[in-house]
Amino acid sequence: MKIDSNVNIANLIDHTLLKPAASLKDIERLCAEAKEYGFFSVCIHPCFIKTAKKILSGSGVRITTVIGFPLGATFSGAKVFEAMKSVHEGADELDMVMNISAAKAGRWDAVKKEISDFATATPSAVHKVIIETCYLSDDEKIKASLAVMDTGAEFVKTSTGFAPAGAMVKDIVMIRDITKGKIGIKAAGGIKTLKDALSFIGAGATRIGTSSGVEIIKEADALA
Repeated sequence: MKIDSNVNIANLIDHTLLKPAASLKDIERLCAEAKEYGFFSVCIHPCFIKTAKKILSGSGVRITTVIGFPLGATFSGAKVFEAMKSVHEGADELDMVMNISAAKAGRWDAVKKEISDFATATPSAVHKVIIETCYLSDDEKIKASLAVMDTGAEFVKTSTGFAPAGAMVKDIVMIRDITKGKIGIKAAGGIKTLKDALSFIGAGATRIGTSSGVEIIKEADALA
């Protein structure tokens, strides 16, 4: 397996722990790993933001949290409040689940307004919108990606990791081609190996969400 020496894989990884029963010790371990391996961020539930902020202070590792997770079906106002509260607690990046039902119904104005309100309310944060690709047709994936691009968010994210399927390389290529590098693309869901990560990066992903970051970097180091 050939690895591009110019690619810092660790710096593309959001080191993720979103299990419902994650403990404080689990979060402490996640943060320690992020510092040790140089991951771009940790991706955690909002209730752990303050803990992560204390542990990661001065490390350069950013804090990502999730909004309206994992279904995206709550009130838009609740998502905005959750986003604002998360930034106040110390989150740097926000991964919000799109209203999938609205997208499936073709209510794109509602989808766009929610994303715009979310981004406008938290201007200091980086905003990623999870479109949950496994539930969308190709046409809906394109429309969702354009909605994200047109409403002030910085990233399209493929998946929550809680749906029946996660990221697929063909979807990354499609999103890359339609957004033309104007926004970032985060691949997430089912990315467990170095080969997986490199496939998505090669297809155009600019961020990788995975709970297997340590294993991926160990694989890369073994090949160096």
